[in-house]
Amino acid sequence: MVKPIVLATLLCGSLDILLAIILTLSRGKDVGNMLRFVASGPFPSATSMGDAGALLGLAVHFALMAIMVGVFMIAARAWQRLTDWPSTAGVIYGLITYVVLDLVVVPLRFPAAWPPSGLSIATQLFAHVCLVGIPTALIARRFLRG
Repeated sequence: MVKPIVLATLLCGSLDILLAIILTLSRGKDVGNMLRFVASGPFPSATSMGDAGALLGLAVHFALMAIMVGVFMIAARAWQRLTDWPSTAGVIYGLITYVVLDLVVVPLRFPAAWPPSGLSIATQLFAHVCLVGIPTALIARRFLRG
């Protein structure tokens, strides 16, 4: 089960961080600051760590992605039906990850980020469903289907 987790983590993590980079640049913001902000979730001092903080942010991003992907792979192994309808399972899982991360974890760690803007909700839902949930479910189907 390691191969599908690694593959999905690399694919979904890359797609998601690419979207974050595009959105950051389109707003005229610094990508390094965005990555340091990601790292500041578990490591508050990362915002003042320069390039090391940005690299730490990238590592935190991929670690979170590995957790999200791993949870789905474990569930798909336990409930084979998740691989029967990967698009549906991926959409549902993307919605679940959105709720957990963006509506529970982020507001608990960064209360000032609440409530999210309409644009933030739309981009995060797109990312969680289309760039994480569906690709993860398709990879699970490919590797875990009996």
